[in-house]
Amino acid sequence: MSGRSSNRGSGGKGQKGGRSRPPAKKAAKRGGKGATNNRRGGPGPRRSDGQRGTTPIRAADEGRGDAHLGGDQVEGRHAVRELLMAGTRRTREVILAGDLDPAPILDDIIDLADEQKVTLRELSRNKFESMTRTEGAQGVLAMAQPLRSTPLEELLDPERDGTLPFLLLLDGITDPGNLGAILRTAECAGVTGVVLPRHRAAHITPTVAKTAAGAIEHLRIAVVGGLPAAMKTLTQNGIWTAGLDAGGDRSLFDLPVADEPIALALGAEGPGLSRLVRERCDTVASIPMAGVLDSLNVSNAAAVAVYEITRRRSEAGGV
Repeated sequence: MSGRSSNRGSGGKGQKGGRSRPPAKKAAKRGGKGATNNRRGGPGPRRSDGQRGTTPIRAADEGRGDAHLGGDQVEGRHAVRELLMAGTRRTREVILAGDLDPAPILDDIIDLADEQKVTLRELSRNKFESMTRTEGAQGVLAMAQPLRSTPLEELLDPERDGTLPFLLLLDGITDPGNLGAILRTAECAGVTGVVLPRHRAAHITPTVAKTAAGAIEHLRIAVVGGLPAAMKTLTQNGIWTAGLDAGGDRSLFDLPVADEPIALALGAEGPGLSRLVRERCDTVASIPMAGVLDSLNVSNAAAVAVYEITRRRSEAGGV
């Protein structure tokens, strides 16, 4: 796929049907400049039975260091609110710029931080900006326990509600803006898991977290040594793999997608799918182009393909 993605985060996340949220309390009053809520510590492990694809909180020293995906610095109002709302990992601190105008989403963040006894600090704009790692952090950032990779084997079974696996395999996508946009689409469309290679691929940077607008708190993400080996495991477990590539030999709209488990492989912009990943696919499809341009940005292509598969699975009773 060709094109270039901006690393700027996207706007507010719309309310998704079927996900209930607790009503926000009346906003807590913040202290003056430099005020700090010193009640430290985050929430204990919480996992709603209806929550899809969350990973339990683990102690920071559990497992190997390379199991971490990143995600310890979260910037942007929607991403921070979702981090606190999900409660799937500990939030250590929330930091606000001191010159923010009142807004309901800021009230939500303050209330949630207060409920969870998370340290809340207010800094001058200059000090706040010196801490940020994205463009346009919207005056809010949080420091949290890093995300941890989900073992690939946990993505192979149906969900608790019977939904069969719908996985995304991301082959060498290094642009954090693209990765964040893909993760946001994946969560909204009902993807049950994402697989990333350990090397030569973006993981969860602050830009990814901001662009994903909270999706990283709900998606299960596996990090594997190599996608070709992981695809062999998928095949052995009855998961059909379709690649998406501009040079595909069939139309995306002709894929025989029904209610079977499926994995969709997406390649980086420019190179597309790597040779070994393409060879391991059961089929390779392309998105029909009716205009002058011959390809889409990879995050846009992902949105088209993911929702086409979701539609077909829904019609067949697979979701």
